[in-house]
Amino acid sequence: MTKIADIRVKTEDELNAMLLDLRREQFNLRFQRATGQAEGNARIKTVRRDIARIKTVLHSNKLKAAAAAAHS
Repeated sequence: MTKIADIRVKTEDELNAMLLDLRREQFNLRFQRATGQAEGNARIKTVRRDIARIKTVLHSNKLKAAAAAAHS
């Protein structure tokens, strides 16, 4: 599990790369579950939550940038 403080210090490019990796992992885990190869569902839950954390930080950064541009 990735901590939110670790996510906030990363650049947008790093976050997008992490998001892509996690989405690929999520796809593979769903595929394994569908074919009966998955051993535990806990990793699916943590990957889903990590994706949500990254998307939240990306959106927050976008709003901060828009607010800064509006005040300039």
